[in-house]
Amino acid sequence: MPESTRVAERIARLKTHLQTENPHLLDAVNGFTELDKVAHATGMLPADQSFATQVPWWPVIALLGTYSAGKSTFINSYLGQPVQSTGSQAVDDRFTVICYGPGESQVLPGIALDADPRFPFYQSSEDIEAVAQGEGRRVDAYLQLKTSQSERLRGKLIIDSPGFDADEQRTATLRITDHIIALADLVLVFFDARHPEPGAMQDTLEHLVGRTINRPDSSKFLYVLNQIDNAAREDNLEEVFAAWQRALARQGLSAGRYFQIYDAAAAIDIKDPAINSRFAAKREADISTLHARMEQVEIDRAYRVAAMLEETAKGMQNTVIPAVEVAHARWTKRVASADAVLLVIGVALGWRVLASADTAVSEIGAGSFALLGALSALLVFAHTRLRDFFARWESRTLRKTITDEAAATMTVGAFSRTTRLRHSIWRKTPVGWTRAAKKRIDSVRSNADALVQRLNDTYTNPAGHAVDKARSKEETSTPS
Repeated sequence: MPESTRVAERIARLKTHLQTENPHLLDAVNGFTELDKVAHATGMLPADQSFATQVPWWPVIALLGTYSAGKSTFINSYLGQPVQSTGSQAVDDRFTVICYGPGESQVLPGIALDADPRFPFYQSSEDIEAVAQGEGRRVDAYLQLKTSQSERLRGKLIIDSPGFDADEQRTATLRITDHIIALADLVLVFFDARHPEPGAMQDTLEHLVGRTINRPDSSKFLYVLNQIDNAAREDNLEEVFAAWQRALARQGLSAGRYFQIYDAAAAIDIKDPAINSRFAAKREADISTLHARMEQVEIDRAYRVAAMLEETAKGMQNTVIPAVEVAHARWTKRVASADAVLLVIGVALGWRVLASADTAVSEIGAGSFALLGALSALLVFAHTRLRDFFARWESRTLRKTITDEAAATMTVGAFSRTTRLRHSIWRKTPVGWTRAAKKRIDSVRSNADALVQRLNDTYTNPAGHAVDKARSKEETSTPS
């Protein structure tokens, strides 16, 4: 089956899924497929790829942190089911994706995620292989899928990471961690209140805090100091919390949401009623806030997809195309300069051929004409090689100067198509960047804004007007 057909089928299945889960996002799918037309024409995307299949449409909650921080216990408490194994030592060294399943809970191998385009780890074995040769075929050693009947899982995914400190040297694990951070709508970073000092969590601080503070989506990170019940023995929660915050501040984290929790079922026995009441009140307040944020990820995802649609269109128009134009201008200048040198050399050599004939042009022999023909062919060949050489040079420069990997790939793709041999070096605009393409981009950006407004109409009511609940429900379940 051709790859383009596979992509079309994936998009069709995606639309079927969104028709039930979030009909508003059907407009976003259509927007991405409109951008595909421009991207395919310009060379930003191969014909067998689509922006729509690169977007993680499932709302995702990720839990990261040290192996003893109580992530699995927190998940079990949230779901109301013992889905994850727990213990004071690392009990699982794989990333676990937990989704809703109507039947008995099941544990499925990593291939269930790697081969299903509906999940955010589709073809992750290729990424693992790219950073750890030979490991791609062992995807089951890195990933697993679990199902749960908990109603809290409907419409969302929870990803539990292995103990971070237990595995910090495995490049593939770090690659997956970065992937999770990028696609998640909410990231809970867990720390163990029994070891709040900096040395015990230095690796976690470096990888899970230091890399997140400057992200544009940094608000999705929540920092959780878990198992604070252990501070009840000496009643020094304030000191423990302060030590933890100082450790985060040393990594540059001066702002953010901090939470202090523990699992009531696994907590130590706090005998002093006053201390027990104070700790329980703090726990209940922070747990409630965390759960509320977790329930909101479907709304967060809808807005993030709308933002991604706008950013993709804007990036194509304001970043990729200008970069291609600048690179093409440099390439043209280099090729033209080299051609001028070649032309001078060719004329000189041609003149020598004519002069060596020592006769009138009309009487030049066949041998001299053959030499001139060979010289012309050599000049054309040299021109094509120079075009290719300078094109590869510019492509390497683009990859070095454009920090965003996706933007770099799109820019190099469009530049490569524009510098193909069949296109003149003097063209003014990139191939495929026509007036119709510009109008299509503008239309998608306008529709992205309209999508945000429809989401606002669904989830907000600034004026406080009375809403017909039946009509509101109908609008929410019917695509615009």
